[in-house]
Amino acid sequence: MAPYKKNSLSLTGAVSLGTGVMIGAGIFALLGQVAELSGQWFPYAFLVGAIISGFSAYTYVKLSNAYPSAGGIATYLKKIYGKGAVTASGALLMALSMVINESLVARTFGSYTLQLFDINDNSVWVPILGVLLLIVAFLINISGNTIIGKSSFAMAVLKIGGIAIFAIGGLWAAGFSFSEVVPSESLKEYPITNYLGALALSILAYKGFTTITNSGEEITNPNKNVGRAIILSLAICTVVYLLVAFAVSSNLTIEEIIKAKDYSLAEASRPAFGKYGLWFTVGIAIIATISGVVASIFAVSRMTTMLTQMNLIPHKHFGLPGKLQKHMLIYTVVLALTMTILFDLKRIASLGAIFYLIMDIGIHWGVLKNMRKDINARVSILYTAILLDCIVLAAFLWIKASSDLLVVIVAAILMVLIFLGEKWFLKNKSEEKEK
Repeated sequence: MAPYKKNSLSLTGAVSLGTGVMIGAGIFALLGQVAELSGQWFPYAFLVGAIISGFSAYTYVKLSNAYPSAGGIATYLKKIYGKGAVTASGALLMALSMVINESLVARTFGSYTLQLFDINDNSVWVPILGVLLLIVAFLINISGNTIIGKSSFAMAVLKIGGIAIFAIGGLWAAGFSFSEVVPSESLKEYPITNYLGALALSILAYKGFTTITNSGEEITNPNKNVGRAIILSLAICTVVYLLVAFAVSSNLTIEEIIKAKDYSLAEASRPAFGKYGLWFTVGIAIIATISGVVASIFAVSRMTTMLTQMNLIPHKHFGLPGKLQKHMLIYTVVLALTMTILFDLKRIASLGAIFYLIMDIGIHWGVLKNMRKDINARVSILYTAILLDCIVLAAFLWIKASSDLLVVIVAAILMVLIFLGEKWFLKNKSEEKEK
């Protein structure tokens, strides 16, 4: 695995990594779950999710323009809160949400691949195929930035082009008209908390833009291009998500989407294109999930490397050869493998959404209180981003507490353990320095 190298990642490469994470998880893994919560209105959940993510992205663009770094969010948190348990805990929450995302995408890869063989998606082959995907992503990541950038760009072109063909073809085959843009069912069909919960998952579909912040020391002209890459990635994914959502809703009923929620795009291709369309869609899903995992592992390994170098998290070599970055890459993949084996798609997505929203609120609040003048950020936008995140998070927690309390309990326990563990670790570090 190559060390940080300035100007080794182009703007195109950074956009490819960002869209790789977003499209890999967002549209393939989450569309069915969003539809389950919001019914015929699910395409608009992705649109509103994009708007909310846009408010969040404002803060990250401002921070990346001022402080481009390979540490990304870890660096931002340190500048906002100083070198302490809050910074370390926030960064680890973000890293953990990204690892959860890798597991989510890995299991999605398994669910879609099995459609080629007409095997039930509850089969043990789902986690097995997910594990194989993570191993392939690991091998690509240890090959260096040049291969990562080129492979991410090639896969981004293939999957975005393929998804566009699927969406346009699906709309054409279904005889889609603009009169169908407005759903026939009333918003009153579902409680407001359901729609807000759908927004939480749709926001998770866009959160991949944060991985671009970890490219700060490697992207060309980082003070401008990190922010540009974030904006471009969000714009591209918004268009792709809307096209696909309308294509799926045109070919399947909501009941059919929910039934096939772990592989809804593949199911939607059957009535529109037959078996050849199924093969094509699954092929695109495989490319998208591979690129998503590659990009996410790339970002997490660099963030955790930076946290280790800041002495904010413990590190053991365990006799491994090579440099720190390679070690963090291995630890990231091992944790993702574990979660892929142990958790199903729905719970993985829920944990990821909770961790991300809490970390995101912490970033906005810290900038508002400590750094808004330093980066020339508008107070009104920061308050709006915080308010929107809080509303969506509260509704999502309410839904999960009512339907799957274990997810909320696990999330709370993990957050407490992370914070207390960091307090203990930093206290011991401080005492060691005093001796």
